[in-house]
Amino acid sequence: MSQPPRMPMVFFGHGSPMNALEDSPLTRVWRVLGRELPRPRAILCVSAHWLTRGTAVTSTEAPKTIHDFGAFPQALFDVRYPAPGSPALAARVAELLAPRPVFADPGQWGLDHGTWSVLVHAYPDASVPVVQLSMDAGITPGERFAIGQQLAPLREEGVLMVGTGNVVHNLSRMNWSAVDAPAYPWAQRFHDYIGAAVRQDRPQAVIDFESQGEDARLSAPTPDHFWPLLYVLGARAAGEPVRFENDFIQHASLGMTSMVFGG
Repeated sequence: MSQPPRMPMVFFGHGSPMNALEDSPLTRVWRVLGRELPRPRAILCVSAHWLTRGTAVTSTEAPKTIHDFGAFPQALFDVRYPAPGSPALAARVAELLAPRPVFADPGQWGLDHGTWSVLVHAYPDASVPVVQLSMDAGITPGERFAIGQQLAPLREEGVLMVGTGNVVHNLSRMNWSAVDAPAYPWAQRFHDYIGAAVRQDRPQAVIDFESQGEDARLSAPTPDHFWPLLYVLGARAAGEPVRFENDFIQHASLGMTSMVFGG
């Protein structure tokens, strides 16, 4: 039997959970990606919104839809994304990450808005099994990259690896009154630095993002939204092509860039 083709990977700049409800140029790109990428056997998603002590993976057959946010319209709380889970994929993740302990979460967590706000557009029928991998809050950027490297074999097994966050994510500095407000100079510089490093396949420059000093501190004041990119980059094949979608900054300090590797 022939070897199945390597699955692509996607880093989604997910932005506001309200994107789940909106039909916009941004979300239409997500819909096109879901149609154009090879149909995955399952999706493994690293979301900015699941931080844990240690590493965990959702292992339930029916993950719940988590509404992990506050003051938004009731319509957003009414959204359900009833994708099945995959205990088999959860076990395979634990196998690949050994000897690192991986806690199999049986249902305390589920699919948070970092995951379902993009998947409701990319895979609206919710028929593809989805497993979330947590981010250990206590490890280094280099360790996150190494986890991605260990998970790379999943790409040969029909699994779509997804990271979802934002390269630039500073909510306290956002210009809430204008979605198209010009990016702050520090935000644009950091956006350009990371974009160039990814395009040029220089992962160490991304791992060392804090070397950008004040630009990095302002663009990723809490780096949880930046970290998912490191997991995806770890699973990237040497020299693998990348294309950028929605490559812009909203509200002056919210980067919406998505990156498609190998697709």
